[in-house]
Amino acid sequence: MVDTDSQGEIVRGRVKWFDVGKGFGFIVAESGGPDILLHANVLRNYGQGSVAEGAGITVRTHSTPRGLQATEILEIVPPEIGDDEAAPSVDLPDVPADAPFVAARVKWFDKAKGFGFANIFGHPEDVFVHIEVLRRYGFADLQSGEAIAMKVVDGPRGQLAAEIRSWDYVA
Repeated sequence: MVDTDSQGEIVRGRVKWFDVGKGFGFIVAESGGPDILLHANVLRNYGQGSVAEGAGITVRTHSTPRGLQATEILEIVPPEIGDDEAAPSVDLPDVPADAPFVAARVKWFDKAKGFGFANIFGHPEDVFVHIEVLRRYGFADLQSGEAIAMKVVDGPRGQLAAEIRSWDYVA
């Protein structure tokens, strides 16, 4: 889908890849054409520090001499796990429908290990964050100090993040 308005084209597509270390990635438009540059600053303006490969994304774009660039993210839809993809290797917690979102800050997250911890504002306990929960909600990684909103459940060894969203999602 491509729409045009006075602020640039609105393009719908999928995240081809995004590398937090490099600070950019690319989007493939549903309508075809060249890849669209997605810079980390545009993603941060949306309230996220990363985005999962294959996530659906709607962006406003600007044409430059080097190609199309995303200037604003309008929507991110987490990727669906298809039949051809491996099921998560961990039992993900169920999220009670009435569970509130709580404000939290990422303490640390190691993508290679597949987990990390966050702290709820005003509470000293760590909350375990598994990479499969990130993927379920469209994240690829978290950065230390990043503000997030999450729903927390009690697990066998302590508190677990059951749902994670960008801070702007609930603000």
